[in-house]
Amino acid sequence: MDAEKRVAELTLEQAREAARTCAINLLAVVRSELGSLDAVRNVVKLQGFVASAEGFFEQHLVVNAASQLLFDVFGEAGRHARTAVAVPALPMNAPVEIEAVFEVGGDA
Repeated sequence: MDAEKRVAELTLEQAREAARTCAINLLAVVRSELGSLDAVRNVVKLQGFVASAEGFFEQHLVVNAASQLLFDVFGEAGRHARTAVAVPALPMNAPVEIEAVFEVGGDA
């Protein structure tokens, strides 16, 4: 995404794609740290921050894209507690930021 592009100019689908990309990046970090996603026992919590224009109230739909990806990857172990929070801006003009807590253990 062009650095000058304002978050308010994104469509809902573009914001959902940004959330999916965040979830993919999370999984890449987890795999890098653990050596394998097989070590993930449960996705405990996902918190999504959505840079939102005034009058935008569909943050939950944006973060749903990240939640769905984690469910698709981990099945029932991918179900998690979740929050979706509107913020006026994020660092580097990012449209979405995702934080997650994973339960890990066992052989990877």
